[in-house]
Amino acid sequence: MPNGWELVIILGIVALLFGGAKLPKLARSLGSAKGEFEKGLKEGETKGSKDSTSETDSKATESTDTSDS
Repeated sequence: MPNGWELVIILGIVALLFGGAKLPKLARSLGSAKGEFEKGLKEGETKGSKDSTSETDSKATESTDTSDS
Protein backbone atom coordinates (compact mmCIF):
# COMPACT_ATOMS: atom_id res chain seq x y z
CA MET A 1 0.00 0.00 0.00
CA PRO A 2 1.54 3.31 -1.06
CA ASN A 3 2.32 5.88 1.63
CA GLY A 4 2.65 9.69 1.56
CA TRP A 5 5.12 10.60 -1.20
CA GLU A 6 4.54 7.36 -3.11
CA LEU A 7 0.86 8.20 -3.43
CA VAL A 8 1.67 11.74 -4.61
CA ILE A 9 4.04 10.39 -7.26
CA ILE A 10 1.49 7.83 -8.47
CA LEU A 11 -1.25 10.47 -8.70
CA GLY A 12 1.15 12.77 -10.59
CA ILE A 13 1.95 10.05 -13.12
CA VAL A 14 -1.76 9.30 -13.59
CA ALA A 15 -2.45 13.01 -14.16
CA LEU A 16 0.33 13.15 -16.77
CA LEU A 17 -0.89 10.04 -18.56
CA PHE A 18 -4.58 10.86 -18.71
CA GLY A 19 -4.53 14.66 -18.59
CA GLY A 20 -6.70 16.97 -16.56
CA ALA A 21 -9.72 16.76 -18.87
CA LYS A 22 -9.99 12.97 -18.81
CA LEU A 23 -9.60 12.49 -15.06
CA PRO A 24 -13.21 13.44 -14.18
CA LYS A 25 -14.50 11.11 -16.91
CA LEU A 26 -12.27 8.34 -15.61
CA ALA A 27 -13.50 8.86 -12.05
CA ARG A 28 -17.13 8.87 -13.22
CA SER A 29 -16.70 5.64 -15.16
CA LEU A 30 -15.00 3.97 -12.18
CA GLY A 31 -17.89 5.03 -9.94
CA SER A 32 -20.43 3.67 -12.42
CA ALA A 33 -18.55 0.39 -12.69
CA LYS A 34 -18.45 0.07 -8.91
CA GLY A 35 -22.20 0.73 -8.71
CA GLU A 36 -22.96 -1.88 -11.37
CA PHE A 37 -20.72 -4.40 -9.61
CA GLU A 38 -22.47 -3.89 -6.27
CA LYS A 39 -25.86 -4.10 -7.96
CA GLY A 40 -24.85 -7.41 -9.54
CA LEU A 41 -23.67 -8.73 -6.19
CA LYS A 42 -27.01 -7.88 -4.59
CA GLU A 43 -28.92 -9.54 -7.43
CA GLY A 44 -26.70 -12.61 -7.13
CA GLU A 45 -27.31 -12.82 -3.41
CA THR A 46 -31.09 -12.63 -3.81
CA LYS A 47 -31.06 -15.20 -6.61
CA GLY A 48 -28.73 -17.42 -4.61
CA SER A 49 -30.99 -17.36 -1.57
CA LYS A 50 -34.06 -18.08 -3.70
CA ASP A 51 -32.29 -20.96 -5.47
CA SER A 52 -31.08 -22.53 -2.25
CA THR A 53 -34.57 -22.27 -0.75
CA SER A 54 -36.18 -23.92 -3.77
CA GLU A 55 -33.50 -26.66 -3.79
CA THR A 56 -34.15 -27.37 -0.12
CA ASP A 57 -37.90 -27.53 -0.75
CA SER A 58 -37.50 -29.87 -3.72
CA LYS A 59 -35.13 -32.15 -1.77
CA ALA A 60 -37.60 -32.31 1.09
CA THR A 61 -40.39 -33.23 -1.35
CA GLU A 62 -38.22 -35.91 -2.98
CA SER A 63 -37.33 -37.47 0.38
CA THR A 64 -41.00 -37.70 1.37
CA ASP A 65 -41.91 -39.15 -2.03
CA THR A 66 -39.32 -41.92 -1.75
CA SER A 67 -40.34 -42.83 1.81
CA ASP A 68 -43.91 -43.54 0.63
CA SER A 69 -42.76 -46.46 -1.57
